[in-house]
Amino acid sequence: MSRERQWSFSDSMKEAIEAAGNPVWLMRDLGVGRFTDLPDEYTHWIEEQRAWRESVALADQSYHMTDLRFEGPDSIELLERFGVNSFEGFEPGQAKQLVVANPNGKFIGDAILFHLEKDTFLSVGAAAAHNWLLYQIETGDYDVTGDLQGRPVAMSDDPTTYRYQVQGPDAVATMEDAADEPLPDLGFFNFETITIDGYEVNLLRHGMAGEAGFEFWGPWKDADEIKRAILDAGEEYGIRRLGAQSYQTANAILGWLPLTVPAIYDEGMDDYLEWLDVGQGLLSIGGSFDSDDITDYYVTPVELGYDHIVDFDHDFVGKAALQQEIDDPDRKKVSLEWNAEDLADVYASLFREGPTNKFVDLPHPRSSACHYDEVRKDGGMIGISTDKSYVYNEREMLSLAVVDDEYADPGTEVTLVWGEPEDNTNAKVERHEQTEIRATVAPAPYGRDNR
Repeated sequence: MSRERQWSFSDSMKEAIEAAGNPVWLMRDLGVGRFTDLPDEYTHWIEEQRAWRESVALADQSYHMTDLRFEGPDSIELLERFGVNSFEGFEPGQAKQLVVANPNGKFIGDAILFHLEKDTFLSVGAAAAHNWLLYQIETGDYDVTGDLQGRPVAMSDDPTTYRYQVQGPDAVATMEDAADEPLPDLGFFNFETITIDGYEVNLLRHGMAGEAGFEFWGPWKDADEIKRAILDAGEEYGIRRLGAQSYQTANAILGWLPLTVPAIYDEGMDDYLEWLDVGQGLLSIGGSFDSDDITDYYVTPVELGYDHIVDFDHDFVGKAALQQEIDDPDRKKVSLEWNAEDLADVYASLFREGPTNKFVDLPHPRSSACHYDEVRKDGGMIGISTDKSYVYNEREMLSLAVVDDEYADPGTEVTLVWGEPEDNTNAKVERHEQTEIRATVAPAPYGRDNR
C-alpha cells in the first residue's frame, strides 16, 4: 500500500485523515517507535522469562505508559458516563481496570485506574483511553480538571514518577526484605503507602504472567534508591531485571492485548478527531490482514474478555450496543499455539534458494503497534491474530487472537497467515513472501495462575 504521505505531526487527526484519504492509509506501514528507554536485555531474555516463573523478576514500567491525573467533584460522574465498568464503592486505596467504548460499543482503550484520595484519580496505560477521557474533561460539562503526561520515552525530560513491579514465587519475600515494616495485608488491586529505606512508596498488590507480585511507584527523584533496595533484597533469590523484550512477552500469558486500533473513526466523532493531535493519537497498523475499512480492525470489550466487568446498572457510552452483544457475542478472545514444525520451516527458508518468509524475531516479533494477521479455517477467514511472543517457560510461540465463536474451543486447529501484503512499505519489514502457519486454539489467559 504505497501512498505518498501529505500530512504532518502538527495536524489534528481529522486533518491527517483527510490528507491521507482514509484512516487505514494514514496508519498502515508506519513501522513502530521506541517502546522504552530500557535495554532489550539485561542478561538473556530466556533467563529473564525464567525468573518470573522460578524466582523473582523486576520490571521497570517508568517509560512506556501515559499518565492521566484528574480531580474534581464530578470525577465519579465522568467515570460512570464513559467507563463500561461499575464504580460503585470504588474507594481511595483501590485500583481497577478502566475500559472505555465508543457510542457503538466498540473498544477505544483501557488503563489501570487508581483512586488516590477523595475525588482524585490517576489512570496509567496507553494513550487511547486517556485521550478520550481528557477530551470529555475539556469539552464536557464536568467539574473536573485533568492533566495528561505523554509516554516518557517520547519526551525529552525524565519521567515524573518511577513505576516498578516485582513478580514471581519469591516476589513477596523480596518485598518483605526490602520494606522497613511488615507488609500490609492487601487485597488484590488494593494499594497502601509503605517505606523502603526511609522513602515513601505506594504499594499495589498485583501480579503478571500468572505469578504473585507487587507494583509500586513514587517520585522520580527516589527511583535509583528504590531500585537498588529491591535488587539488594532480591539478590539471595536470584532476582533478574526484565529488559524490554522479556517484559512484553508476559502479555501472551496474561491474555491482555496491549494495543488494538481504537474505535475513534466512526461517524459522529469528527469533533473528537479535530481536537485530537495526530502526534498523540496516531498508531501504526501491520500484519497480513489488510482492509481499507478501518472498522474491520475494531474489537469490542466483550470480544476482549471484559464481559465480566461490564456493568449495566449505570448509563454509559456504548451501553445499548453492549447489551445486545453480551449474551451472544460473535467472536471471542483466545490464545493460539503456533505449530513448531511450521515455525522451523520459516527459519529454514533463510537457508534455501529463493524467497524467504518473514523473519520471526524472538522473543517478541514487532514491526507495528497494532498487528493483525488473518486467522483461517478451511480456507476462510475466521478472525485476527494480534500480539505474539515466544515464552520459554511454556516452550510455545503464542499469540492472542479474536476468532468467530464457533472456532473458539480449545483444541481447534486453524492457520494464520504470516507476512505482510505484497505492497507493504514498512521499513521495519524485509522483503519476503507470505506463508501459512498452523496453530491450535488455547484458552486466554494461558497457563496456570499462581497469584
